[in-house]
Amino acid sequence: MSTEAKLELDGKVYSLPTVEGSEHEKAIDISNLRNLTGYITLDDGYANTGSCKSAITFIDGERGILRYRGIPIEELAEKSTFIETAFLIIYGHLPTRAELKRFSDLLTENAILHEDLKYHFEGFPPHAHPMAILSAMINAASCFDPTLMQRFDNGRFDLHAARLISQVRTIAAFSYRKSRGLPIIYPKSAYKYTANFLHMMFSMPYEDYEIKPEVVRALDLIFLLHADHEQNCSTATVRMVASSQANLFASAAAGVCALWGPLHGGANQAVVEMLEEIHRSGDDGSRFITAVKDKSSGKRLMGFGHRVYKNYDPRAKIIKQACDNLLNVLQISDPLLDVAKHLEETALKDPYFIERKLYPNVDFYSGIIMRAIGIPIEMFPVIFAIGRMPGWIANYKEIAEDPKSRIYRPRQIYIGPTLQHYVPLHQRKNTGASAPKKNAA
Repeated sequence: MSTEAKLELDGKVYSLPTVEGSEHEKAIDISNLRNLTGYITLDDGYANTGSCKSAITFIDGERGILRYRGIPIEELAEKSTFIETAFLIIYGHLPTRAELKRFSDLLTENAILHEDLKYHFEGFPPHAHPMAILSAMINAASCFDPTLMQRFDNGRFDLHAARLISQVRTIAAFSYRKSRGLPIIYPKSAYKYTANFLHMMFSMPYEDYEIKPEVVRALDLIFLLHADHEQNCSTATVRMVASSQANLFASAAAGVCALWGPLHGGANQAVVEMLEEIHRSGDDGSRFITAVKDKSSGKRLMGFGHRVYKNYDPRAKIIKQACDNLLNVLQISDPLLDVAKHLEETALKDPYFIERKLYPNVDFYSGIIMRAIGIPIEMFPVIFAIGRMPGWIANYKEIAEDPKSRIYRPRQIYIGPTLQHYVPLHQRKNTGASAPKKNAA
């Protein structure tokens, strides 16, 4: 097989090296393209651009494959836990019993926030979005650890990583309590990671939340399935910020901001809102499917299709079964689940969706699980952020440990005005643009 690609430009032929990954993914290395030719590549939205080499997660969208460090997501969902999977993603191997205990102990020891951070929560209005609070408080928490401001130190990385994974759920729970005007509930060392989060979310000073194993397992599974997903918008943002040698907490806070967008972390919220709208209209989903196929209707089938997967999202199959199991155990009859199943069954048989390779993704059922647990809709992207934290940390670690790492600096194609010169104010002509209006007295 040839190890070079040939590019012909302006009558000249250039040789560009090719790169092949461990799963036989192929790329053309254009790192030296501008120096050789004076050209750059234009790839709006980076759909065909590999921004890095990474050893963390492998996705084959055509075959519906997702693996963390080589291990299929199906095996991890069945046999592992979120914390064990987090260790795998960050450190590259499944932990031994001793490693897992040390990691779990670090999480327990670092679950409590500095007491002064409580005053920061009080500064947010009651209606503040939990994602705004989460991003701000992750940055604020970094101020209480001066060692974070120093250059990356492998000797302290374990502590920083554990502190971030542990405290993100504490911040999330506190932000929920703040939005409801409820008193803060502190973590308990007796509870494991996900059970502790549910305790901090839903317990009261006079009565602890009943920890049901089925609920813990369902939420733990959601965390696990979201733990990493290659170079998505938020992970690419974390790597971008990390490339400037910003600290781990600052990079993760930037990831939260990227995840906040409705096209990323807010997708499962959009699914539930769609299902609620369908149910309120008295439709079982049939009329909605018809409307979706009519471009003039403005209707979109949320939770279907994916930027990478052109097959059934492997996480969707896992979470659908978990959704059925949880609602059965809790004896909940959710009409939204009936609508969701009808939409799925109809769309999977409809040529319109089949031709466009639109299959359910992980967001289609995860919102129904969180709704059954009692997690409010505005907290859905926060749950996503908690789950994605190990992946962000692992990607940060790859950047920080790479001796060849450089600050990310994409190029652009400029399409603005050509050379112009400054015109004094009294010589400027009215262009017809409306001036800003003064505020009414």
